[in-house]
Amino acid sequence: MRYIKGIDRQQQILFPETVDEYIDKKNPVRFIDAFVDGLDLVKLKFTRAKTKTTGRKPYNPADFLKLYIYGYLNKVRSSRRLEKLTHNNIEVIWLLRKLRPDFKTIADFRSQNSKGLKEVFHQFILLCKSMDLFGSELIAIDGSKFSAVNHNSRNYTKDKLKNLLKQINEQIENYLTELEQGDDAESEVKEFDSDQVQAKIDQLRQDQTKLEQMQEQLQTSGKSQVSLTDPDSRMMKSNKGSDVSYNVQIVTDSKHKLLVDFEITNDINDMNQLSNMAIKSKNILEVDQITATADTGYHNEIEVAKCDQENITCYIPKPQPQSFKRKSNYFTKADFQYDAQNDCYICPAQHILTYCGKKKWSDRKEQYKYGCSTCKACFIRSQCMGKKKGNRYLFRGVHENLIDQMEQRVLENPEITQKRKELVEHPFGTMKHWMDQGYFLTRGFENVTGEMSLTALCYNIKRVLNIFDFKELMASLLALKANFVKNSILIYKPKYILSINLMHVNKLGQFKEIYS
Repeated sequence: MRYIKGIDRQQQILFPETVDEYIDKKNPVRFIDAFVDGLDLVKLKFTRAKTKTTGRKPYNPADFLKLYIYGYLNKVRSSRRLEKLTHNNIEVIWLLRKLRPDFKTIADFRSQNSKGLKEVFHQFILLCKSMDLFGSELIAIDGSKFSAVNHNSRNYTKDKLKNLLKQINEQIENYLTELEQGDDAESEVKEFDSDQVQAKIDQLRQDQTKLEQMQEQLQTSGKSQVSLTDPDSRMMKSNKGSDVSYNVQIVTDSKHKLLVDFEITNDINDMNQLSNMAIKSKNILEVDQITATADTGYHNEIEVAKCDQENITCYIPKPQPQSFKRKSNYFTKADFQYDAQNDCYICPAQHILTYCGKKKWSDRKEQYKYGCSTCKACFIRSQCMGKKKGNRYLFRGVHENLIDQMEQRVLENPEITQKRKELVEHPFGTMKHWMDQGYFLTRGFENVTGEMSLTALCYNIKRVLNIFDFKELMASLLALKANFVKNSILIYKPKYILSINLMHVNKLGQFKEIYS
């Protein structure tokens, strides 16, 4: 029969003479290799970046970094699976030059270099800036829940501890009653085993002691919950229910959907994250002013005010009121019209609510108070006050004028808030579903931040590889690498960015001969 036949396995020359011949000139591993070789791992403070003159020679941290970047780009994060790649994956064999470290050494690199991995992410941001990949005009901010190592059963809230202690107390009482009535409860077939019951009581009392200690720990720390496996993780609600997770915040630039920055938090919502993420991103992009958009979860008067002070124009839709009054057709604050010129509110019955002082709440939030003295005789009082006595009062935030201005901007420019979805939900969808990295393998803020650094870095690398022609990208990178060696690599600082002298991507034409 006529088939396409392979080469005889017994012949002496079956494979190409060099490993390099297996790797295509446009293979992404060549970009990974060139990018990592351009980093100064000593200045980035990687462990064993400086070697000693005595003792056994260590592995080069650059090799581990290349291995992890390759793994995260190809849905492989486990140190054991990465170890297997060093044996049977030709791309990894080429990348590591046939080095085969064991899984424990591979895992130790990630846990010992969390801060360094975050700096590598920042270095790639600098590289993207030098190549003019950021528009620096519009950024989108969002948060998503990434599952922690901690199982839900090993997370305890105050209410859960209270219910468990109640159940244990009831079980202990039942067993004690069973001991007292042991003689009467003896079976004709099998004798009553008092030792077995006593052992169960002892075990329950041990569990009771542990739960009481956790309850006391919560009261002392002021926290609302405790996780045993990963103490930094928290039980959070998401679209799929409740899960012990971390809240991952990201900022995306509108030009190419590249990540500008990210942060790991254990806040159960996004209410207090707007200014932190927006200001950091503005500093990274080195612009005087910028526009930021986010969903209703970021609608916070104080956060918007902080952004306004930093010349950050916010576009955040106003959340719809979900109060009992709205559901029962009672008048809410939205039904009252504010008169900025006279600093008063006008109610649906055209009565005036005037300023009557400030109110400071327990959470230190300060608001202006407005009240009306004609509520008793109002013909629609029942729809406004219900069965309550006295007069109606409204509270206005100190910076609520900024919220009114923002609401007007959102109404005039609805395309900005609509664009938010494609900007910031696309990266989360890619990371969670295409890259299969919607959960963490490590524990604690520091390790989880290092792990997320690799995920965010590989997302950006994937975007850049899709944006540029590979040959031009490599030519640019090699030219930048030469400039790094000449001027020394720069390290990003959270509060500012040092000046950078890099060649612009528009000059790629003169570097094409470098990579051919």
